Amino acid sequence: MIRATLRKQLGFLARNLKTIDRMLETGGKLDERKTTLLETIRRLYEQQRAMFDTRTHSVPDRIVSISQPHVRPIQRGKAKAKTEFGAKVALSVVNGYTFVDHMSYDNFNEGMFLEEAINRYKARFGMLPARILGDTIYRNQKNRALCKKLGIRLSGLPLGRRKAEKYRQQLKEFLADCGARNEVEGKIGTAKTRFGMDKIHARLAESGLSVITLAVMAMNLSKLAKAFLRRFLLRCFFKHFYPLIPA
Repeated sequence: MIRATLRKQLGFLARNLKTIDRMLETGGKLDERKTTLLETIRRLYEQQRAMFDTRTHSVPDRIVSISQPHVRPIQRGKAKAKTEFGAKVALSVVNGYTFVDHMSYDNFNEGMFLEEAINRYKARFGMLPARILGDTIYRNQKNRALCKKLGIRLSGLPLGRRKAEKYRQQLKEFLADCGARNEVEGKIGTAKTRFGMDKIHARLAESGLSVITLAVMAMNLSKLAKAFLRRFLLRCFFKHFYPLIPA
């Protein structure tokens, strides 16, 4: 029943595309926006036809939105939303400030971009980080070898057999790193709830990435403003009340 319905819908779409092609051949014209929309519909039809013929439910660069063909479904496995749509962002946090290391509308493995994040850190601060608090996906053999070569401590328990006398200290460091790393998750939540990263209405791919960058910038400016205000108030307090404190 479902395949019969899909077959009819694909047939209707193919007929409509042929009709449009005949109209274009006889002198019909479309503006740039409608031409782009038509090409997106053609690709969508080809993808749906290929999945129908091969009896599969996935295809490379699958289109899920005609108005935003760059958006891809990303499987997250969360209880609230197993599939998310939009750009995927790799963030890093240094001294409470957030930096964007990589952004893409296609799903990607964050662990593959650790070297890029290290290079960005060195370009920003002129030195290598002393330690990296990454989750499990960053602790592959390539990244472990890279951090060992650069003298960077990558969070996580060492591989292989562990010596009993060192294991307690290693486990203690690992648990402390996990606690410190929660700051990254907190920053992501703050960016979504307070700075609109969970409600991006930009239609163009470049505009969507720009909105994400601006949200991170606004979050950093907010933290910088709070730090400046705190320092200013402390200076005013000591300026007015410190001379009144008896020696």
